[in-house]
Formats: sequence, C-alpha cells, structure tokens
Amino acid sequence: MAMFWGTNEYRLDGKARLPLPVRYREELRPGLVLTQGVDGQIWLFPMAEWERMAAEKASPAFSPEKLRRRNRVFFANSFPQDLDNQGRIALPSTLRQVADIKDEVVVSGAGSYLEIWSKERWLSEKSRMDEQAWQIAEATERP
Repeated sequence: MAMFWGTNEYRLDGKARLPLPVRYREELRPGLVLTQGVDGQIWLFPMAEWERMAAEKASPAFSPEKLRRRNRVFFANSFPQDLDNQGRIALPSTLRQVADIKDEVVVSGAGSYLEIWSKERWLSEKSRMDEQAWQIAEATERP
C-alpha cells in the first residue's frame, strides 16, 4: 500500500482533467475512486484501498440511520476513474461543485488516500492547521 504525502498545486484543463503527482501514478494505474470528502474536499482512494474500506463500511439496509446515511454519503457520491496516458483524471462536475473547485486545485497526501481541494479552501484549511498545530500534535500523541 502506498503512503500518500506532500502537497501539489495544479490547474484543471478545459475538460476538468487533473494531472496527478508522478510519484503516485503507478499505484493508481489499476484504478481509483473519487468520493465526497467530509470537509469540503474530494477524497481519492486507490482501488485496492477503496475495496478494503468499502467491505468494512458495507452494512445491511436495516441498519441504524447513521450508518445508512454514512453509506449514502460514502457510496452515492463515488466515481471510479482510470488515469489517462498522461496521468490525468476527469473530476466529475458533482464533486467539483461540492468541493467548490473551479480551476486551481491542491492535491494533498493524507496517508492511505489523497485529498483534492480548491486552492482557496486549502489555503483556509492550511491556515487553521498552522494556527492549531501544537494542539493537533498534542491531541494525537500517544502516552
């Protein structure tokens, strides 16, 4: 499993295609899934990670409401994608709208997946992270 890290800035082309970082293309060649993130971004999962997570999250129709709603967010807004020969993917318009992506995009690593942000939202999120870095670090330390 790849470890996704770092931040890259890109501009969508006229067909809303996004080039992905070269260092991750081999890992993403077998396919990937885009879905709605929970903080106003798009999540990008390699197919193997998506299938692992989907198996964990799948729940029967007669499950608690919160699980049914989580599944709707997670699965209903998901789009399988393949890299083209130039290492690009097409961002679906519904996900671009949710993430408020127009043309400038930031792709950031998040461990087992990538996040795709509008540049404006990313700068706002980064500012919050920078202001709260010590609190975030303390909250995630293990005793």
